[in-house]
Amino acid sequence: MTDQWASLFSGGKDSSWALYRALEDGLNVTRLVTVHPGDDSYMYHVPATNLAALAAESIGIDLLEVDPGNLGAEAATDSAAQGDAELEPLEAALGELAAEIDLVGVTAGAVESEFQTSRIEAMCERLGIDLYAPLWQRDPVRLAEEMLDAGFEILIVQVAAAGLDESWLGRSLDAGALDELVALNERYGVHPLGEGGEFETLVTDGPHMDRPIELAWERVWEESRGHLRVTDAWLE
Repeated sequence: MTDQWASLFSGGKDSSWALYRALEDGLNVTRLVTVHPGDDSYMYHVPATNLAALAAESIGIDLLEVDPGNLGAEAATDSAAQGDAELEPLEAALGELAAEIDLVGVTAGAVESEFQTSRIEAMCERLGIDLYAPLWQRDPVRLAEEMLDAGFEILIVQVAAAGLDESWLGRSLDAGALDELVALNERYGVHPLGEGGEFETLVTDGPHMDRPIELAWERVWEESRGHLRVTDAWLE
């Protein structure tokens, strides 16, 4: 059997870039693994994970979907406990996958979060597999530029930070938006890639996808934060 990789995949820009870099580096990625968290999560990208199936169809890689249930909500007495609890269903799913295929590693899109990365590293050690994290500790602005240069089309689907108002919902993360994010970083500390949860994204097209994702949506705004409610989605 050939070595096989799984890509931790939300459909957002960071996990999509990790997948793209893995494919470019010749890794045999045969599964995308999407965790569908609840309304809030310390470990996972939350919004629009239901669109991962469309993205997987466009990419042409089988999707494994993981429902973490309410483990995190029940077990958490603090953020560390919730993070550990949220990881358990993913680790169980990867363990089952490793029993089916020759799983040698997973890809992850973490940039700066020690909270997430340390837990994923520990999980990989327990499972005896490798971690491929091509974004880790890279300059976030340069990473964003590389994504755009490669042809990624990135839609902002959620915002929750000073300086990011309702007009950012449904906006493309392009060169102009990146310049504004750099300015907001200097003024408010907004991370240029949204690593602190300031904003979330969906990759609607890229060189690793056969067909773009098309969406119909409406904005939902609540005081100082908001998200897109997707009312329809299809492959062009």
